[in-house]
Amino acid sequence: MSAMNRLDAVAGRGLRTMLLYVRGARAPVSADEAAAALGLHRSVARGRLERLLRAGLLETSFARRSGRRGPGAGRPSKLYAAAPETEALELPRRHYPALVASLLERLPPDGREEALRSAGKDFGRTLAATTGLERARSLEYAAEAVCAAVRSLGFQATVERVEGDTIVIATPTCPLRPLVIERAEATHIDRGMWAGLVESGLEGARAAAVECESHSCLDSGASCSVVIRLRR
Repeated sequence: MSAMNRLDAVAGRGLRTMLLYVRGARAPVSADEAAAALGLHRSVARGRLERLLRAGLLETSFARRSGRRGPGAGRPSKLYAAAPETEALELPRRHYPALVASLLERLPPDGREEALRSAGKDFGRTLAATTGLERARSLEYAAEAVCAAVRSLGFQATVERVEGDTIVIATPTCPLRPLVIERAEATHIDRGMWAGLVESGLEGARAAAVECESHSCLDSGASCSVVIRLRR
């Protein structure tokens, strides 16, 4: 799908609102849920979802939803979720990856990784402040709050699991994913960003004590898997 076709798909305010709703949802949504949330007729909601789907901005699955009544209650619902985003949706193209590449070339080799991670931490703290992210006491609540903050900015992210001092987050539309794809070294910025977000969302946490790994970022058909570990 070309960038222009993707832009055509969000040319109207209603389509943009629908895309942000889906990307901000904690789980895949049905046309009925989208219609109720946005105050639309079901056919209008479905039409917008299908247009975003054809543009490659959404993907679908089918599942039975409990609690449904009436005709078709036993049928699986068609659900819509954010598709993995590997290229920023913007017009005109701002060519930020080229700017970042130029900046990277000017960083001395010694300490480059830490400098990039530090920049990412500051960026994560800025995102946290923008969303009004508040600190939680438990890791589980903090993980959910961080993902909710990211979703409020229009970037889909959900907690897959929390085990001990480890959080695993799935994010098909990670804020820095297009940059990481363009420039591998930007991975350090991305990991720093998540560390800054966790520091802002968990009481007593320090970004310096947050280790982060990211997987599948370069796989255009998959969500990024962000593994975050806290050193106590």
